[in-house]
Amino acid sequence: MCYLMLMGTAAASDPFVASLPVFAKFESVADIDNYRPLPDGWALATADIVGSTKAIEAGRYKTVNMAGASVISALLNALGRQDPPFVFGGDGALVAFPGSALEITSKALAAVQRWAADELDLTLRAAIVPIADIRAQGLDVRVARFQASEAVFYAMFAGGGGSWAEAQMKAGRYRIGPAPADARPDLTGLSCRWSPIDARHGEIVSIIAVPGASRDLRGFQVLTSDIIGLAGGQERGGHPVPADGPAYSFSPAGLDLEARAVAPAGRRWLSKLWILFLLSLAAVTDRYGWTIGRFDPRIYKRDVASNSDFRKFDDGLKMTIDVDADVLQRIENRLKQAEEAGICSYGLHRQQSALMTCLVASPLQRDHVHFIDGAAGGYAMAAASLKAKVSV
Repeated sequence: MCYLMLMGTAAASDPFVASLPVFAKFESVADIDNYRPLPDGWALATADIVGSTKAIEAGRYKTVNMAGASVISALLNALGRQDPPFVFGGDGALVAFPGSALEITSKALAAVQRWAADELDLTLRAAIVPIADIRAQGLDVRVARFQASEAVFYAMFAGGGGSWAEAQMKAGRYRIGPAPADARPDLTGLSCRWSPIDARHGEIVSIIAVPGASRDLRGFQVLTSDIIGLAGGQERGGHPVPADGPAYSFSPAGLDLEARAVAPAGRRWLSKLWILFLLSLAAVTDRYGWTIGRFDPRIYKRDVASNSDFRKFDDGLKMTIDVDADVLQRIENRLKQAEEAGICSYGLHRQQSALMTCLVASPLQRDHVHFIDGAAGGYAMAAASLKAKVSV
């Protein structure tokens, strides 16, 4: 098993991860009793893209998402595809890991920074923050598991420690520098083979809501439940991916991004040919209802939809959902009411489609991971909106 906190061989490799509470109803994400503190000696690896807003404004949405997901891919591959908790943030990521893996994690973070600079022309900054330093600030990092589908669990984070670690990184502390020229991380499994997913109900909306100045955590818990409930009035809770999966993409830009992840320049054309062959084979078999050995493309696409990470809790509620005008208005009204009461601060960004970036060890396994973000900036633009309010 690979890439995430799955029950089975990988989960059994770490007693802490295996002991984490699991909840299947997303409404339970607001219940702090579902969370457990990270063990002493663990740390957080955090990374994001410097100037992501400008990159997004230049139309590089997919590249930004690819860079953010590459952090998770590089670290999990370096750690042997075990089961550390992680969260995707659109233009960055956070991964929790035991202190025994400090050297491995540092090298992987350094390598992925070099790759982002050399291959994507993006500056990725990174830091490793010990849990001991977070707790010294009176904060914590608590983790739970949400069962998104039969095969996939996603980590949820609470306690304020992750946000503090990100702020420290942006302030230049705990930084991990990039590796020397030509260093490459192991990004096996990182892919982007799906077309943008158009809104079916109205708009694709990326929302970030975090506790406000009042520090009324009970009030924020109620707000979280209310927003989830309002989104629940939409088909499949506002899930932006159709139940039968997204459409395949033959975009040259997407093909180039994936090839850059898996091969150096001299062998990139071979990788593109291979990816194109696999894409064509999957598209044809899907259209005609064929199977290839044990691989059924229609089952795979349904798994893609059910495994998708379109909502999460990371010291606050984050969602990229497909909602109609009425549901969106009700969500905005509730957020505004809570913000005026000091219960939350929020950022919201609207767009017409969503993007998907994937970690797939093997299409024959059902535990492949798919990260969802808005196709016109998503979480990064919502975060920029939130930051503008908080800094006023």
